Amino acid sequence: MRTSIATVCLSGSLTEKLHACAAAGFDGVEVMDTDLTVAYESPKEIRALSERLGLAIYMFQPLRDIEGVEPELFVDNLRRAEAKFELMRRLGTDLVLVCSNAGTATVDDDAEAASQLGRLADLAAQYGIRIAYEALAWGRFVNDYRHAWRLVTMADRPNLGTCLDSFHILARGHDPSQIEEIDGEKIFFLQLADAPLLDMDVLSWSRHHRLFPGEGGFRLTALLGHVLRAGYTGPISLEVFNDTYRQTDVRSTAAHAKRSLTSLADQASAAHGWDADRLPEVPQPQSVDFAEITGADLTALDETLHHLGFTFRGTHQTKPVRLWSWGDARIILNEQSHGAEPQLSGIGMTVRDVEAVVARGLALGAERGFRRTYTGEYDLKALKAPDGTHIYMNDVPAEDSWVPEFRGGQAEQRSDAQVDHINLSYRWHDFEEAVLFFRSVLGLGTDKGENVAGPEGLVRSQVMHTADKALRLPLNLAPPTAAMPPRHIAVRCRGILEVAQRARENGLSFLSVPDNYYRDLHARTGLDPEFLGRLQDLDLLYDEDHDGAFIHFYTRTFGGLFVEMVERVGQYDGYGAVNAPVRLAAQREPQHAG
Repeated sequence: MRTSIATVCLSGSLTEKLHACAAAGFDGVEVMDTDLTVAYESPKEIRALSERLGLAIYMFQPLRDIEGVEPELFVDNLRRAEAKFELMRRLGTDLVLVCSNAGTATVDDDAEAASQLGRLADLAAQYGIRIAYEALAWGRFVNDYRHAWRLVTMADRPNLGTCLDSFHILARGHDPSQIEEIDGEKIFFLQLADAPLLDMDVLSWSRHHRLFPGEGGFRLTALLGHVLRAGYTGPISLEVFNDTYRQTDVRSTAAHAKRSLTSLADQASAAHGWDADRLPEVPQPQSVDFAEITGADLTALDETLHHLGFTFRGTHQTKPVRLWSWGDARIILNEQSHGAEPQLSGIGMTVRDVEAVVARGLALGAERGFRRTYTGEYDLKALKAPDGTHIYMNDVPAEDSWVPEFRGGQAEQRSDAQVDHINLSYRWHDFEEAVLFFRSVLGLGTDKGENVAGPEGLVRSQVMHTADKALRLPLNLAPPTAAMPPRHIAVRCRGILEVAQRARENGLSFLSVPDNYYRDLHARTGLDPEFLGRLQDLDLLYDEDHDGAFIHFYTRTFGGLFVEMVERVGQYDGYGAVNAPVRLAAQREPQHAG
């Protein structure tokens, strides 16, 4: 499969975009007319740079508002098109995208539109150029790919074909199965974009909210199957208009885009039983092996974990690293980061086949994570998530692999405590890439996203998880102008009221909860006053639904993280979202932090 991306997807100058696309591993690009217009390099120089980088210029785009016009205007359109054909010859590409007329069309006559497309194709043939005609979702008279195909067949020129764009097809709810009725040799180009399922005008939706494949709600795997079964053999290209992607770092966005295409090709091959473009198949992670916190001085976290009920398991034999555990909940405190505030820097996961997960991650463009390992120490393999968080993989039980490297600690009493979930926060320009990483590399699914009201704006939350919920990763998107929300590790235990009482008696302070919360909680739930009083005395929060209840509390914040203790009662499966605004507000007020 040859891969391509439209330069409009990326930030920066045209030369910066070309370098980023080559570094990401794309085979070629679609050059957008505006990118070339504002470039200081000539078309010949852009062509030479592309050749040096190993990039094909698959298409130049777009020619707008050509067909369906009065004769005198069409003559001017031919003059305009000829200037572009001359430019394309210097640029070194033989394919141009012609969009259905959305602005100047006044003649609603298929025969006339086909005739004008034919005359345009005849002119293009003199320059050795092919035309890919595309139906825009907001085209004046042509807004359906089937209509565009009819005009192509009516014009009947060898250098005139169609361009299929997933957004224009799926945003209008058109049936993509009829793509298979198109002659594959006349499908000159395929453009792909995902998008959230929004109820808004298609032009605004298209111009601002497209996403890379796997990040929205479109069924791109099925559409790609129809296109390939029709006989299409050309490049698979991305055309994604998105305000965020056009502001983010060009190299990371290009890598992000390439990962989305690689993942889509793998999903399509799996869905349709094809052998090509398959990645190593790996089962979803089985559980959380550990969470790693790094910082220059983590003494306060030692004290907090001790008061919560964790057992100190010892110090690493060669590094300033300590291990605390409570049942299967293991937290590593790593003080190798000089001068840094505490932060959640790594997540260990138990998997069935480490090498397969690493191979899949590398094929999807992830970087290896480095961990210094001395002779005789267990070699934990890791991949780096896009934000730098290390994702460690282990297919050997912790007690038989890396735990014995910690010395001088205590034996732990048996417990069924475990990591319930790990909450990761991201800035606005990293969020979608994180979702795609965890979905494509680890195969995690998603729950419906929620918006949580915070004192600095809405925080968008998207939970990613394995099918059995053994691994849960709520991802939080910070408001654009707000500080980054702290990350946190949530530990599930039994008897949380006793856990909280013991920790309080040991001198541990929790995140302080305002009295107004408990008045509202009583009004919402009608809880027994005595039980409500115990919750209030201990600063515990509560939620319930028809399946059960959720009781939890938060420690104070340490740098960029905190610890949450939770108990699930019955079959409650949520995360206490109703309480999130209380937590966000309390964390913003230092005087109430503990």
